[in-house]
Amino acid sequence: MSSALETKENEFALKLVRALDENTSNIPTAAVDRLAAARRAAIARKKPEKAAVAVAAPAFTPALAGAGGTLATGGSGGDHRAKRLLARLGGLGLAWPLAALIIGLAGIAYWEDQQRKAELADIDAAMMSDSLPIDAYLDHGFNAYLTRNH
Repeated sequence: MSSALETKENEFALKLVRALDENTSNIPTAAVDRLAAARRAAIARKKPEKAAVAVAAPAFTPALAGAGGTLATGGSGGDHRAKRLLARLGGLGLAWPLAALIIGLAGIAYWEDQQRKAELADIDAAMMSDSLPIDAYLDHGFNAYLTRNH
């Protein structure tokens, strides 16, 4: 139903544009001057358009207690820059979770590597502190034995 309404509105707008274009030459010059002055005044009062980033994604708002007063209400000159910075950070909505995931995976890999090194160091320390014959060190099941016992 909304598409039918939009189609009717578009048809009306096209008819209106054609009628205005046909009768433009019949408008008195005084009226043209008044219309031009009114257009200039309207353009001067027009609000600036929002940036595409601010429309596409909501601006970042700190959720911590007391954090909102530092950047969001900084001052008259810094307020505009702070809002622009927060809007730019909010535009990176997908990048922050992705970066956190990558850092988390790297941290897990590092931790597992450290655990493996610690286990091998424990096995080496156990082997060096025991007085076993060399044949015990050559046995393939010996590492499993040391891991179970230590």
